[in-house]
Amino acid sequence: MTLPKNFMWGGATAANQLEGAWDLDGKGPAVPDMCTNGTVDRPKRITTTIEPDTLYPSHEAIDFYHHYKEDIALFAEMGFNVFRLSIAWTRIFPTGMEDEPNEAGLAFYDAVFDECKKQGIEPLVTLSHYEMPYALVEKCNGWEGRECIDYFVKYAQVVFDRYQGKVKYWLTFNEINAGTMPMGNVLSVGTVKGYSGPIVGKEDNPQARFQALHHQFVASARVVKLAHERYPDFKLGNMICFLTTYPHTCNPDDILKAQQDMQIKNWLCSDVQVRGAYPSYARRFFADNGITIAMEDGDAADLAAGTVDFYTFSYYMTTCASASESGEWTGGNIAGGVKNPYLESSDWGWQIDAKGLRYTLNEIYDRYGIPLMVVENGLGAFDERKADGTVDDDYRIDYLRRHIAQMEEAVEDGVDLMGYTPWGCIDLVAASTGEMAKRYGFIYVAKYDDGTGDLSRSRKKSFYWYKKVIASNGEDLD
Repeated sequence: MTLPKNFMWGGATAANQLEGAWDLDGKGPAVPDMCTNGTVDRPKRITTTIEPDTLYPSHEAIDFYHHYKEDIALFAEMGFNVFRLSIAWTRIFPTGMEDEPNEAGLAFYDAVFDECKKQGIEPLVTLSHYEMPYALVEKCNGWEGRECIDYFVKYAQVVFDRYQGKVKYWLTFNEINAGTMPMGNVLSVGTVKGYSGPIVGKEDNPQARFQALHHQFVASARVVKLAHERYPDFKLGNMICFLTTYPHTCNPDDILKAQQDMQIKNWLCSDVQVRGAYPSYARRFFADNGITIAMEDGDAADLAAGTVDFYTFSYYMTTCASASESGEWTGGNIAGGVKNPYLESSDWGWQIDAKGLRYTLNEIYDRYGIPLMVVENGLGAFDERKADGTVDDDYRIDYLRRHIAQMEEAVEDGVDLMGYTPWGCIDLVAASTGEMAKRYGFIYVAKYDDGTGDLSRSRKKSFYWYKKVIASNGEDLD
Protein backbone atom coordinates (compact mmCIF):
# COMPACT_ATOMS: atom_id res chain seq x y z
CA MET A 1 0.00 0.00 0.00
CA THR A 2 1.38 3.36 -1.04
CA LEU A 3 1.03 6.75 0.59
CA PRO A 4 0.82 9.86 -1.62
CA LYS A 5 4.15 10.90 -3.15
CA ASN A 6 3.85 14.33 -1.50
CA PHE A 7 3.12 12.84 1.93
CA MET A 8 4.33 15.03 4.80
CA TRP A 9 6.55 13.16 7.27
CA GLY A 10 7.81 14.77 10.44
CA GLY A 11 7.21 15.20 14.14
CA ALA A 12 5.30 17.40 16.57
CA THR A 13 6.15 19.55 19.59
CA ALA A 14 4.77 22.46 21.64
CA ALA A 15 6.62 25.59 22.69
CA ASN A 16 5.90 25.30 26.42
CA GLN A 17 7.04 21.69 26.51
CA LEU A 18 10.43 22.11 24.84
CA GLU A 19 11.59 25.73 24.50
CA GLY A 20 12.45 26.65 28.07
CA ALA A 21 13.81 30.22 28.40
CA TRP A 22 10.47 31.01 30.01
CA ASP A 23 11.40 34.55 31.08
CA LEU A 24 14.19 35.44 28.65
CA ASP A 25 14.16 38.19 26.03
CA GLY A 26 10.92 39.72 27.18
CA LYS A 27 8.75 36.61 27.35
CA GLY A 28 5.88 36.78 29.82
CA PRO A 29 4.48 33.92 31.92
CA ALA A 30 1.93 31.58 30.34
CA VAL A 31 -0.32 29.10 32.14
CA PRO A 32 2.21 26.22 31.80
CA ASP A 33 4.88 28.38 33.43
CA MET A 34 2.74 28.40 36.56
CA CYS A 35 2.48 24.58 36.63
CA THR A 36 4.67 22.32 38.77
CA ASN A 37 5.75 18.82 37.84
CA GLY A 38 3.79 15.71 38.76
CA THR A 39 3.78 11.97 38.14
CA VAL A 40 1.39 9.33 36.87
CA ASP A 41 0.13 9.03 40.47
CA ARG A 42 0.41 12.67 41.57
CA PRO A 43 -1.12 15.40 39.40
CA LYS A 44 0.84 18.52 38.63
CA ARG A 45 -0.38 21.74 40.26
CA ILE A 46 -1.03 25.24 39.04
CA THR A 47 0.01 28.07 41.36
CA THR A 48 -0.89 31.76 41.36
CA THR A 49 2.72 32.76 42.05
CA ILE A 50 6.06 31.06 41.49
CA GLU A 51 6.83 29.12 44.66
CA PRO A 52 10.48 29.00 45.78
CA ASP A 53 12.24 25.64 45.77
CA THR A 54 9.54 24.16 43.50
CA LEU A 55 10.24 22.68 40.08
CA TYR A 56 8.36 24.24 37.17
CA PRO A 57 9.32 22.01 34.22
CA SER A 58 8.51 24.49 31.43
CA HIS A 59 11.02 27.02 32.78
CA GLU A 60 13.92 25.12 31.23
CA ALA A 61 12.15 22.19 29.53
CA ILE A 62 14.75 20.82 27.08
CA ASP A 63 16.03 24.32 26.19
CA PHE A 64 15.12 24.18 22.49
CA TYR A 65 15.50 27.98 22.71
CA HIS A 66 19.27 27.51 22.69
CA HIS A 67 19.43 24.12 20.93
CA TYR A 68 17.07 24.66 17.98
CA LYS A 69 19.78 24.44 15.31
CA GLU A 70 21.05 21.12 16.67
CA ASP A 71 17.52 19.75 17.03
CA ILE A 72 16.33 20.79 13.57
CA ALA A 73 19.48 19.28 12.08
CA LEU A 74 18.59 15.98 13.78
CA PHE A 75 15.06 16.21 12.37
CA ALA A 76 16.52 16.77 8.91
CA GLU A 77 18.81 13.77 9.38
CA MET A 78 15.71 11.64 9.91
CA GLY A 79 14.27 13.03 6.70
CA PHE A 80 11.54 15.31 8.05
CA ASN A 81 9.85 17.45 5.44
CA VAL A 82 7.47 18.97 8.00
CA PHE A 83 7.91 20.02 11.63
CA ARG A 84 4.90 20.83 13.77
CA LEU A 85 5.72 23.43 16.41
CA SER A 86 3.91 26.24 18.16
CA ILE A 87 4.59 29.89 18.77
CA ALA A 88 4.52 30.94 22.41
CA TRP A 89 1.95 33.75 22.49
CA THR A 90 3.77 35.37 25.44
CA ARG A 91 7.02 35.65 23.48
CA ILE A 92 5.17 37.94 21.08
CA PHE A 93 2.84 39.69 23.54
CA PRO A 94 4.11 39.05 27.10
CA THR A 95 0.74 39.74 28.73
CA GLY A 96 -1.36 39.34 25.61
CA MET A 97 -2.48 42.97 25.97
CA GLU A 98 0.46 45.06 24.71
CA ASP A 99 0.00 47.52 21.86
CA GLU A 100 3.25 46.48 20.17
CA PRO A 101 4.80 43.02 19.87
CA ASN A 102 8.08 41.96 21.45
CA GLU A 103 10.71 42.09 18.70
CA ALA A 104 13.04 39.63 20.43
CA GLY A 105 10.31 36.99 20.39
CA LEU A 106 9.53 37.60 16.74
CA ALA A 107 13.24 37.38 15.89
CA PHE A 108 13.54 34.00 17.63
CA TYR A 109 10.90 32.41 15.42
CA ASP A 110 12.41 34.07 12.36
CA ALA A 111 15.60 32.18 13.20
CA VAL A 112 13.73 28.90 13.78
CA PHE A 113 11.83 29.13 10.50
CA ASP A 114 14.98 30.10 8.63
CA GLU A 115 16.70 27.04 10.03
CA CYS A 116 13.77 24.87 8.93
CA LYS A 117 13.99 26.27 5.41
CA LYS A 118 17.75 25.69 5.35
CA GLN A 119 17.10 22.02 6.20
CA GLY A 120 14.24 21.62 3.70
CA ILE A 121 11.55 21.35 6.37
CA GLU A 122 8.09 22.94 6.12
CA PRO A 123 6.86 24.44 9.41
CA LEU A 124 3.35 23.54 10.54
CA VAL A 125 2.62 26.17 13.18
CA THR A 126 0.06 26.08 15.98
CA LEU A 127 -0.92 29.56 17.15
CA SER A 128 -2.02 28.49 20.63
CA HIS A 129 -0.85 25.17 22.06
CA TYR A 130 -1.99 25.11 25.69
CA GLU A 131 -0.13 28.31 26.56
CA MET A 132 -2.49 31.18 27.35
CA PRO A 133 -0.88 34.34 28.79
CA TYR A 134 -1.29 34.11 32.54
CA ALA A 135 -2.02 37.84 32.68
CA LEU A 136 -5.25 37.13 30.77
CA VAL A 137 -6.18 34.51 33.37
CA GLU A 138 -5.76 37.15 36.06
CA LYS A 139 -7.59 39.86 34.10
CA CYS A 140 -10.58 38.03 32.64
CA ASN A 141 -10.56 34.41 33.84
CA GLY A 142 -8.98 33.30 30.62
CA TRP A 143 -11.18 32.73 27.60
CA GLU A 144 -14.33 33.39 29.62
CA GLY A 145 -13.52 37.02 28.90
CA ARG A 146 -14.73 37.97 25.44
CA GLU A 147 -11.95 40.53 25.09
CA CYS A 148 -9.54 37.61 24.53
CA ILE A 149 -10.96 37.27 21.01
CA ASP A 150 -9.52 40.61 19.95
CA TYR A 151 -6.21 39.97 21.75
CA PHE A 152 -5.82 36.67 19.92
CA VAL A 153 -6.72 38.08 16.51
CA LYS A 154 -4.18 40.86 17.00
CA TYR A 155 -1.51 38.29 17.88
CA ALA A 156 -2.38 36.16 14.85
CA GLN A 157 -2.28 39.19 12.55
CA VAL A 158 1.21 40.09 13.75
CA VAL A 159 2.67 36.61 13.22
CA PHE A 160 0.86 36.15 9.89
CA ASP A 161 2.39 39.39 8.63
CA ARG A 162 5.82 38.59 9.96
CA TYR A 163 6.09 35.00 8.71
CA GLN A 164 3.96 35.07 5.57
CA GLY A 165 6.97 34.16 3.43
CA LYS A 166 8.12 31.41 5.79
CA VAL A 167 5.01 29.55 7.00
CA LYS A 168 2.16 28.23 4.87
CA TYR A 169 0.36 25.77 7.17
CA TRP A 170 -1.26 27.05 10.37
CA LEU A 171 -3.43 25.54 13.12
CA THR A 172 -5.44 27.83 15.39
CA PHE A 173 -5.94 26.05 18.75
CA ASN A 174 -4.36 22.81 19.84
CA GLU A 175 -6.88 20.17 20.91
CA ILE A 176 -9.62 22.80 21.15
CA ASN A 177 -12.06 20.13 22.34
CA ALA A 178 -10.20 20.02 25.66
CA GLY A 179 -12.62 22.83 26.51
CA THR A 180 -15.48 20.32 26.51
CA MET A 181 -13.90 18.55 29.51
CA PRO A 182 -13.04 19.76 33.04
CA MET A 183 -9.28 19.29 32.54
CA GLY A 184 -9.51 21.93 29.83
CA ASN A 185 -9.99 24.61 32.49
CA VAL A 186 -6.24 24.65 33.05
CA LEU A 187 -4.90 23.23 29.81
CA SER A 188 -6.93 25.14 27.27
CA VAL A 189 -9.45 27.82 28.23
CA GLY A 190 -7.61 29.20 31.28
CA THR A 191 -10.68 29.59 33.51
CA VAL A 192 -8.56 29.33 36.67
CA LYS A 193 -8.41 32.89 38.00
CA GLY A 194 -7.18 32.83 41.60
CA TYR A 195 -6.95 29.05 41.66
CA SER A 196 -3.97 27.22 43.11
CA GLY A 197 -4.06 23.45 43.29
CA PRO A 198 -4.05 20.22 41.25
CA ILE A 199 -4.90 20.73 37.60
CA VAL A 200 -7.56 18.02 37.89
CA GLY A 201 -8.93 19.25 41.21
CA LYS A 202 -10.53 22.60 40.42
CA GLU A 203 -14.29 22.82 40.93
CA ASP A 204 -15.73 22.85 37.44
CA ASN A 205 -18.13 25.46 36.08
CA PRO A 206 -19.48 24.13 32.76
CA GLN A 207 -21.22 27.43 31.99
CA ALA A 208 -17.95 29.37 32.18
CA ARG A 209 -16.03 26.62 30.39
CA PHE A 210 -18.36 26.36 27.40
CA GLN A 211 -18.67 30.13 27.15
CA ALA A 212 -14.88 30.29 27.03
CA LEU A 213 -14.89 27.59 24.35
CA HIS A 214 -17.37 29.66 22.31
CA HIS A 215 -14.97 32.60 22.45
CA GLN A 216 -12.21 30.32 21.14
CA PHE A 217 -14.51 29.26 18.27
CA VAL A 218 -15.12 32.89 17.32
CA ALA A 219 -11.43 33.77 17.62
CA SER A 220 -10.45 30.79 15.49
CA ALA A 221 -13.04 31.62 12.83
CA ARG A 222 -11.98 35.27 12.65
CA VAL A 223 -8.35 34.27 12.27
CA VAL A 224 -9.19 31.78 9.51
CA LYS A 225 -11.28 34.39 7.72
CA LEU A 226 -8.48 36.93 8.05
CA ALA A 227 -5.95 34.49 6.59
CA HIS A 228 -8.21 33.59 3.67
CA GLU A 229 -8.77 37.26 2.84
CA ARG A 230 -5.19 38.52 3.14
CA TYR A 231 -2.90 35.53 2.62
CA PRO A 232 -4.19 33.38 -0.23
CA ASP A 233 -1.27 30.94 0.03
CA PHE A 234 -2.06 30.06 3.64
CA LYS A 235 -3.79 26.84 4.61
CA LEU A 236 -5.60 26.88 7.96
CA GLY A 237 -6.49 23.82 9.98
CA ASN A 238 -8.18 22.92 13.25
CA MET A 239 -6.79 20.45 15.77
CA ILE A 240 -8.82 17.95 17.78
CA CYS A 241 -7.79 15.54 20.53
CA PHE A 242 -9.69 12.61 19.08
CA LEU A 243 -10.98 10.38 21.86
CA THR A 244 -12.41 7.43 19.98
CA THR A 245 -15.04 5.73 22.12
CA TYR A 246 -16.60 2.30 21.61
CA PRO A 247 -19.71 0.98 23.39
CA HIS A 248 -18.62 -1.30 26.24
CA THR A 249 -21.32 -3.81 25.27
CA CYS A 250 -24.03 -4.11 22.62
CA ASN A 251 -26.58 -2.92 25.18
CA PRO A 252 -28.44 -0.04 23.45
CA ASP A 253 -27.79 2.15 26.51
CA ASP A 254 -24.03 1.70 26.01
CA ILE A 255 -24.45 2.43 22.29
CA LEU A 256 -26.22 5.71 23.06
CA LYS A 257 -23.68 6.63 25.74
CA ALA A 258 -20.80 6.08 23.29
CA GLN A 259 -22.59 8.14 20.63
CA GLN A 260 -23.18 11.01 23.06
CA ASP A 261 -19.55 10.93 24.22
CA MET A 262 -18.36 11.04 20.62
CA GLN A 263 -20.69 13.93 19.84
CA ILE A 264 -19.62 16.20 22.68
CA LYS A 265 -15.97 15.24 23.14
CA ASN A 266 -15.04 14.88 19.46
CA TRP A 267 -17.58 16.13 16.93
CA LEU A 268 -18.91 19.31 18.58
CA CYS A 269 -15.77 21.38 18.06
CA SER A 270 -14.97 20.17 14.56
CA ASP A 271 -18.61 20.51 13.46
CA VAL A 272 -18.30 24.19 14.38
CA GLN A 273 -14.87 24.62 12.79
CA VAL A 274 -15.45 22.59 9.62
CA ARG A 275 -19.18 23.06 9.02
CA GLY A 276 -19.40 26.58 10.45
CA ALA A 277 -22.24 26.23 12.98
CA TYR A 278 -23.19 24.53 16.22
CA PRO A 279 -24.63 21.05 15.54
CA SER A 280 -28.24 20.17 16.36
CA TYR A 281 -27.32 17.85 19.24
CA ALA A 282 -25.59 20.73 21.06
CA ARG A 283 -28.97 22.31 21.91
CA ARG A 284 -30.11 19.45 24.09
CA PHE A 285 -26.70 19.00 25.69
CA PHE A 286 -26.60 22.67 26.68
CA ALA A 287 -30.20 22.56 27.95
CA ASP A 288 -29.63 19.38 29.96
CA ASN A 289 -26.51 20.86 31.59
CA GLY A 290 -27.82 24.35 32.32
CA ILE A 291 -25.51 26.02 29.80
CA THR A 292 -26.53 29.14 27.90
CA ILE A 293 -24.06 30.36 25.28
CA ALA A 294 -24.04 34.16 25.04
CA MET A 295 -23.67 34.83 21.32
CA GLU A 296 -23.27 38.39 20.10
CA ASP A 297 -24.42 39.76 16.77
CA GLY A 298 -22.04 38.57 14.12
CA ASP A 299 -20.81 35.45 15.93
CA ALA A 300 -22.85 33.07 13.78
CA ALA A 301 -21.68 34.82 10.62
CA ASP A 302 -18.07 34.63 11.79
CA LEU A 303 -18.36 30.89 12.45
CA ALA A 304 -19.87 30.33 9.03
CA ALA A 305 -17.19 32.37 7.27
CA GLY A 306 -14.20 30.97 9.17
CA THR A 307 -14.21 27.28 8.30
CA VAL A 308 -10.89 25.46 8.05
CA ASP A 309 -9.15 24.04 4.97
CA PHE A 310 -7.96 20.79 6.54
CA TYR A 311 -8.58 18.75 9.67
CA THR A 312 -5.84 17.64 12.05
CA PHE A 313 -6.02 15.56 15.18
CA SER A 314 -4.13 13.68 17.85
CA TYR A 315 -4.68 9.98 18.29
CA TYR A 316 -3.15 7.93 21.09
CA MET A 317 -5.74 5.46 22.33
CA THR A 318 -9.37 4.40 22.54
CA THR A 319 -11.70 3.67 25.45
CA CYS A 320 -15.19 2.27 25.95
CA ALA A 321 -18.37 3.89 27.29
CA SER A 322 -20.75 2.24 29.73
CA ALA A 323 -24.12 3.69 30.69
CA SER A 324 -24.10 1.60 33.88
CA GLU A 325 -20.53 2.57 34.86
CA SER A 326 -19.62 -1.11 34.77
CA GLY A 327 -16.16 -2.28 33.81
CA GLU A 328 -12.66 -1.31 34.91
CA TRP A 329 -11.74 2.35 34.46
CA THR A 330 -8.56 3.36 32.65
CA GLY A 331 -6.86 6.72 32.33
CA GLY A 332 -5.87 8.44 29.13
CA ASN A 333 -5.13 11.56 27.16
CA ILE A 334 -7.27 14.31 28.77
CA ALA A 335 -10.12 11.85 29.42
CA GLY A 336 -10.27 8.20 30.40
CA GLY A 337 -12.95 5.57 30.00
CA VAL A 338 -13.88 1.96 30.55
CA LYS A 339 -11.07 -0.46 29.76
CA ASN A 340 -11.28 -2.52 26.60
CA PRO A 341 -10.42 -6.16 27.41
CA TYR A 342 -9.14 -6.76 23.88
CA LEU A 343 -6.33 -4.20 24.10
CA GLU A 344 -2.93 -3.93 25.80
CA SER A 345 -1.79 -0.80 27.62
CA SER A 346 1.25 1.48 27.84
CA ASP A 347 3.33 2.16 30.97
CA TRP A 348 0.85 4.93 31.78
CA GLY A 349 -2.22 2.75 31.29
CA TRP A 350 -3.17 4.19 27.91
CA GLN A 351 -4.72 1.47 25.76
CA ILE A 352 -3.00 0.76 22.45
CA ASP A 353 -5.37 0.43 19.50
CA ALA A 354 -3.74 0.82 16.08
CA LYS A 355 -6.82 -0.40 14.21
CA GLY A 356 -8.78 2.30 15.98
CA LEU A 357 -6.76 4.83 14.01
CA ARG A 358 -7.99 3.39 10.72
CA TYR A 359 -11.54 3.44 12.05
CA THR A 360 -11.13 7.04 13.24
CA LEU A 361 -9.65 8.28 9.96
CA ASN A 362 -12.58 6.78 8.06
CA GLU A 363 -15.14 8.27 10.43
CA ILE A 364 -13.65 11.76 10.20
CA TYR A 365 -13.18 11.73 6.44
CA ASP A 366 -16.65 10.37 5.77
CA ARG A 367 -18.10 13.15 7.92
CA TYR A 368 -16.19 16.12 6.48
CA GLY A 369 -14.53 15.16 3.20
CA ILE A 370 -11.56 17.52 3.62
CA PRO A 371 -7.86 16.56 3.83
CA LEU A 372 -6.77 15.03 7.15
CA MET A 373 -3.48 14.96 9.01
CA VAL A 374 -2.43 12.96 12.07
CA VAL A 375 -0.43 15.58 13.96
CA GLU A 376 0.07 13.69 17.22
CA ASN A 377 0.51 9.96 17.82
CA GLY A 378 3.06 8.13 19.89
CA LEU A 379 3.97 6.05 22.88
CA GLY A 380 4.97 7.57 26.18
CA ALA A 381 7.28 5.11 27.94
CA PHE A 382 10.13 4.72 30.39
CA ASP A 383 13.30 4.68 28.29
CA GLU A 384 16.56 3.25 29.59
CA ARG A 385 19.59 4.92 28.07
CA LYS A 386 22.71 2.79 27.84
CA ALA A 387 26.21 3.98 28.62
CA ASP A 388 26.86 4.67 24.93
CA GLY A 389 23.78 6.93 24.79
CA THR A 390 21.56 4.56 22.83
CA VAL A 391 18.04 3.45 23.72
CA ASP A 392 16.62 0.17 22.44
CA ASP A 393 13.00 1.34 22.17
CA ASP A 394 11.56 -1.54 20.17
CA TYR A 395 8.24 -1.03 21.98
CA ARG A 396 8.00 2.44 20.41
CA ILE A 397 8.91 1.12 16.98
CA ASP A 398 6.23 -1.56 17.30
CA TYR A 399 3.60 1.02 18.33
CA LEU A 400 4.42 3.36 15.45
CA ARG A 401 4.74 0.56 12.90
CA ARG A 402 1.27 -0.71 13.70
CA HIS A 403 -0.27 2.76 13.52
CA ILE A 404 1.44 3.69 10.24
CA ALA A 405 0.24 0.41 8.72
CA GLN A 406 -3.32 1.32 9.69
CA MET A 407 -2.93 4.80 8.20
CA GLU A 408 -1.97 3.11 4.95
CA GLU A 409 -5.07 0.94 5.19
CA ALA A 410 -7.17 4.09 5.64
CA VAL A 411 -5.62 5.65 2.54
CA GLU A 412 -6.54 2.49 0.64
CA ASP A 413 -10.05 2.94 2.05
CA GLY A 414 -10.17 6.31 0.28
CA VAL A 415 -9.11 8.73 3.04
CA ASP A 416 -7.25 11.87 1.85
CA LEU A 417 -4.35 11.86 4.32
CA MET A 418 -1.83 14.71 4.08
CA GLY A 419 0.79 13.72 6.58
CA TYR A 420 1.97 12.33 9.89
CA THR A 421 3.83 14.08 12.70
CA PRO A 422 4.20 11.74 15.69
CA TRP A 423 4.19 13.45 19.06
CA GLY A 424 7.31 14.37 20.90
CA CYS A 425 9.75 13.58 18.10
CA ILE A 426 12.32 14.69 20.67
CA ASP A 427 11.87 14.02 24.40
CA LEU A 428 10.03 16.88 26.08
CA VAL A 429 7.91 17.71 29.13
CA ALA A 430 4.63 15.75 29.30
CA ALA A 431 1.62 18.08 29.21
CA SER A 432 -0.63 16.07 31.52
CA THR A 433 1.86 15.25 34.27
CA GLY A 434 4.83 17.57 33.76
CA GLU A 435 7.19 14.60 33.66
CA MET A 436 10.34 14.01 31.67
CA ALA A 437 10.25 10.29 32.52
CA LYS A 438 7.30 9.86 30.14
CA ARG A 439 9.35 9.92 26.95
CA TYR A 440 8.01 9.91 23.39
CA GLY A 441 10.94 10.99 21.27
CA PHE A 442 13.18 9.49 18.62
CA ILE A 443 15.86 11.63 20.29
CA TYR A 444 16.80 11.16 23.93
CA VAL A 445 17.38 14.31 25.96
CA ALA A 446 19.36 14.04 29.19
CA LYS A 447 16.90 15.92 31.39
CA TYR A 448 15.28 14.36 34.44
CA ASP A 449 12.35 14.85 36.79
CA ASP A 450 14.48 16.33 39.56
CA GLY A 451 15.55 19.12 37.20
CA THR A 452 19.05 17.75 36.61
CA GLY A 453 20.63 16.74 33.33
CA ASP A 454 23.11 18.17 30.86
CA LEU A 455 20.50 18.41 28.05
CA SER A 456 22.67 16.36 25.70
CA ARG A 457 20.91 14.72 22.75
CA SER A 458 21.35 11.18 21.49
CA ARG A 459 19.64 9.05 18.84
CA LYS A 460 17.40 6.17 19.93
CA LYS A 461 16.96 2.99 17.91
CA SER A 462 13.61 4.42 16.72
CA PHE A 463 15.50 7.36 15.17
CA TYR A 464 17.10 5.09 12.59
CA TRP A 465 13.90 3.12 12.08
CA TYR A 466 11.82 6.25 11.40
CA LYS A 467 14.51 7.55 9.04
CA LYS A 468 14.10 4.34 7.01
CA VAL A 469 10.31 4.63 7.07
CA ILE A 470 10.44 8.19 5.74
CA ALA A 471 13.00 7.32 3.04
CA SER A 472 10.68 4.57 1.78
CA ASN A 473 7.53 6.75 2.10
CA GLY A 474 6.14 4.23 4.55
CA GLU A 475 6.76 1.13 2.47
CA ASP A 476 9.54 -0.26 4.69
CA LEU A 477 8.12 -0.70 8.18
CA ASP A 478 10.37 -3.58 9.27
